[in-house]
Amino acid sequence: MAGSSSWILIIFLGIFSVSANGPRGRILGGIESTPHQRPYMASLQEDGTHLCGGFLIAPQWVLSAAHCLEDTKNGTFQVLLGAHSLSESEPNKRLYGVRRLIPHPGSSEDTILHDLLLVQLEEPVALGPHVQIVAYQTANNDVPEQTLCEVAGWGIISNTGKKTDKLQFVQLSIIGRGRCNMRRFHDGSVTENMMCAESRKKDSCKGDSGGPIVCNGTVEGIVTTGSTVCGNWMKPGIYTRTAPYVSWITSTMASHS
Repeated sequence: MAGSSSWILIIFLGIFSVSANGPRGRILGGIESTPHQRPYMASLQEDGTHLCGGFLIAPQWVLSAAHCLEDTKNGTFQVLLGAHSLSESEPNKRLYGVRRLIPHPGSSEDTILHDLLLVQLEEPVALGPHVQIVAYQTANNDVPEQTLCEVAGWGIISNTGKKTDKLQFVQLSIIGRGRCNMRRFHDGSVTENMMCAESRKKDSCKGDSGGPIVCNGTVEGIVTTGSTVCGNWMKPGIYTRTAPYVSWITSTMASHS
């Protein structure tokens, strides 16, 4: 009996743990977006396959998550903008080549710290109703607990791995860092550079990594990680805040302009 109990505990911890080795970034429980209502959204792709989300912060720059590079296989990396459907023909969507992929120097496959990726496109994009820049937070203040925010993406929409072709979004309530760091949740692993949002049957999921969490019209953070089982209320989603990294973002873009 003691041996059986040990195996049950190991399996439980394996299912509900959060680590750099889990399916990071992980939309579950959301709905399809109104087409082109979120014109800042980007799909990061390799050889035509969606890998991660991102968002346009300047005419030639997309911000995403560094861990998205872990799944690349030296194929052709491109960024799709102006899209609602990944597969259907749409007059304003276009694939852009990539000049540079610049992960934050403090990021690593072994940690969820500093999980930012700047993507410099080969050329400035043609801005219009379907392709627009979004403002990201530069003031280093925490989003108040229970603020209703939203996450959008083309990630999986169920824990069976069902994929979506059209952009989805979900509204999530912010969880304070102190509560998120309680032992039963993330046990102290959420730093001041991160924020948390609810995950009770509604969540970002695999393929949504790198996408934005938007509060009151401003991007506050980037989809980073969560439970290995999307929608697990005991493991709120973790998002890398943009405000602590404003200096790195602006200086990096300036040095490569």
